Amino acid sequence: MAAYLQWRRFVFFDRETVKEPAGPDVGKPFALPPAITVCDSGRGSLYLDYPLHMEGQIWFLPRSLQFSSFQAYKLRVTHLYQLKQHSILASVGEDEEGINPLVKVWNLEKRDGGNPLCTRIFPAIPGNKPTVVSCLTVHENLNFMAIGFADGSVVLTKGDITRDRHSKTQILHEGNYPVTGLAFRQSGKITHLFVVTTENIQSYMLSVKDYPRLELDTHGCGLRCSTLSDPSQDLQFIVAGNECVYLYQPDERGPCFAFEGQKSEFAGSDPQNSDKQILNVYDLCNKFIAYSSVFDDVVDVLAEWGSLYVLTRDGKIHALQEKDTQTKLEMLFKKNLFEMAINLAKSHHLDSDGLSEIFRQYGDHLYNKGNHDGAIQQYIRTIGKLEPSYVIRKFLDAQRIHNLTAYLQTLHLQSLANADHTTLLLNCYTKLKDSSKLEEFIKTSESEVHFDVETAIKVLRQAGYFSHAVYLAEKHAHHEWFLKIQLEDIKNYQEALQYIGKLPFDQAESNMKRYGKILMHHVPNETTELLKILCTDYRPTGDREGSGMLEGKKANSEEFIPVFANNSRELKAFLEHMTEVQSDSPQGVYDTLLELRLQNWAHEQDLQIKEKLHSEAITLLKSGRFRTVFHKALVLCQMHNFKDGVLYLYEQGKLFQQIMHYHMQNEQYRKVIEVCELYGDQETCLWEQALSYFARKEEDCKEYITAVLKHIENKNLMPPLLVVQTLAHNSTATLSVIKDYLVNKLQKQSRQIEQDEQRIQKYREETTRIRQEIEELKNSPKIFQKTKCSICTSALELPSVHFLCGHSFHQHCFESYSESDSECPTCMPENRKVTDMIRAQEQKRDLHDQFQHQLKCSNDGFSVVADYFGRGVFNKLTLITDLPPGKSATTIDAGLQRELLIHTKRST
Repeated sequence: MAAYLQWRRFVFFDRETVKEPAGPDVGKPFALPPAITVCDSGRGSLYLDYPLHMEGQIWFLPRSLQFSSFQAYKLRVTHLYQLKQHSILASVGEDEEGINPLVKVWNLEKRDGGNPLCTRIFPAIPGNKPTVVSCLTVHENLNFMAIGFADGSVVLTKGDITRDRHSKTQILHEGNYPVTGLAFRQSGKITHLFVVTTENIQSYMLSVKDYPRLELDTHGCGLRCSTLSDPSQDLQFIVAGNECVYLYQPDERGPCFAFEGQKSEFAGSDPQNSDKQILNVYDLCNKFIAYSSVFDDVVDVLAEWGSLYVLTRDGKIHALQEKDTQTKLEMLFKKNLFEMAINLAKSHHLDSDGLSEIFRQYGDHLYNKGNHDGAIQQYIRTIGKLEPSYVIRKFLDAQRIHNLTAYLQTLHLQSLANADHTTLLLNCYTKLKDSSKLEEFIKTSESEVHFDVETAIKVLRQAGYFSHAVYLAEKHAHHEWFLKIQLEDIKNYQEALQYIGKLPFDQAESNMKRYGKILMHHVPNETTELLKILCTDYRPTGDREGSGMLEGKKANSEEFIPVFANNSRELKAFLEHMTEVQSDSPQGVYDTLLELRLQNWAHEQDLQIKEKLHSEAITLLKSGRFRTVFHKALVLCQMHNFKDGVLYLYEQGKLFQQIMHYHMQNEQYRKVIEVCELYGDQETCLWEQALSYFARKEEDCKEYITAVLKHIENKNLMPPLLVVQTLAHNSTATLSVIKDYLVNKLQKQSRQIEQDEQRIQKYREETTRIRQEIEELKNSPKIFQKTKCSICTSALELPSVHFLCGHSFHQHCFESYSESDSECPTCMPENRKVTDMIRAQEQKRDLHDQFQHQLKCSNDGFSVVADYFGRGVFNKLTLITDLPPGKSATTIDAGLQRELLIHTKRST
């Protein structure tokens, strides 16, 4: 039982008397006719009846306070019930003397002669027993109406209450005590009817056949002392007794409140009984009295237009207007009743911003009183609305750090913390040395992480909590932080290396590039092995132990060479492994391996080991991997004075002159001759350079000079004069050295001169003969004596075709086989060859570059010049623009020129 005396009283309603809105009495209290006994409200009006004065009329009082009425009964109206959701008014009254009450149902939206339409009339008494109606209620769905009587009976009308034919009336309840209250309760599809008498309270389930009854209590109440609460109070049936106010559910009694004072029918119902009454407005949810005031002779209290209206016997209407929520809250704030303000705000469904402001004020109040624990609890309730810095500044002192920790914890749990909040919380843990809370904070499951992990790792590392930082980094896959702490703080290189081996390929690769040098310095063997795997067939450690279904990835081994700085032994093992298992390794791997082997060879003192290293270096050079980087390999061999490698690369690069110069520098005469013999056919200038080399030597090189001259003579590589000039620089070279060379050369030239003279004579004779033929063709007639066709070999018959070349044809054969009317079909192939040669010579006249190239590369430059001279390259070009006098274009015998070419070709 709630203690009524402990409930606080407030003035949450403003009281004022309703004034006249217009007319001569404007501003004066609005006055109702006296002796009001029947009242109700709804649908925007108050419904009144004055049985003693306004016989049988129902009065309407709208918000404009303009009275209107209509005649409902002939004698009097005893009960009114206005539905809240429909414009339907139910009334009970009398049309004749005696106990014969009638029920009338009015449709206020429809009119009948200016009055509301009466849709139904039926007698109210149960059966034939005359009794007085004590109470009336109607269900909002218009399917139920219940009428209570003074003899204890209850009549239930089921069906459409506005029509006779669709409804059924029956006696639901009979008893010995007057019925003082009725109320329908709808919960889902279940309908209950509460019945209260002066001695008991019962409920009927109307949704079930036979209407089962349940007695809820053995005491009742007086008239107008019961009602049904609104949905916010769970539609409970409220019964007011003289000692308590009871609340009921359809199947049980609920709580009760000890509100003292007699609670019975208003005194205003009895004009002879005039007294003062106290009107109390209770807030049952928040347990306080919202308003309390004294009134004279209260007739009824009605709720309409958002206010309460108290009707008193003197005809006045007192309006109770509820204050707005903010005003109520301010009144509570002034009294520091923050808990009550919070409850009130929640019951009024204040938004979260409004609630947060109340929590803030409550927190400020407790903080100023020194109740920091209570204050922080209120500030925690503001999270998400109030700026965290407002709270944090208040609790930065060391004495209140535990309060700040609680606030920051909640801030993180609601995922509203930023990096600075995480830093501050972790610093609080470390200052409090609360390792258990710290571990609890960081060891939450992944789905419950409410903080910035990277920030937490930084703070923990800075505070020296390395194990906690490593735990967070590993759990949340912050690989860089894990490795950085392991390598720089904990110095656990082995653990860091194993961790890298568990990472996905891309991350393992990047971290090995970043930390490879550190790991190579401290754990070189293990690091080298991991790099071998990473660059060949990498799978994370867990995948390597599985079935191996997934294909491994491999990194670029060349990119990891810098990791092996100052670790040449491990580098050599790594590079050799890569070249063995991966023949297509990047070129940088082979370059570095060659350089490493050459370094080892150059610094090795043991002859056997040095020979082995020599062999390895040569083998690597001969692997064919240095064709594209020939010069780089050559530079490496030259830097380390690796002679065999240099010579091999010279040979591979066809640098024959460099090979010979190498032997010249080392005065290896026999090697010089061998190089000329091996490569002289590919590069003839080697013999010239060899001759020049031996010519500059002051020592006796007759044997080598003779060998060189012999080859020069056989290949005709140099003019004799140039040979003599070259050997003139050697003081030891006598004439006997070149005697045989000169004699042989002069003899060859003499034979060549004889051959040339014979060829010249032959050409002169041939030229003379051709000129004679040309003259004969020009000046003498040509007799055609051919008797056979040159094509079909049959005897010639007219018409026939004859050519100056001596060929004759049948005209039909000529037309069938000839491609041109002016050319002999038989001579045409040879003629075309000659014309093509002439055309080619003409095209080559301007080939200056080709001439220069051939002249430079030829062993006999004079023959090249003579060849081009013969083609007419050096001839002066003459353009004939005008024909000689007396000649015309038609007189030129084109056939004569063709005959000349043909005879020339035959002679040659």
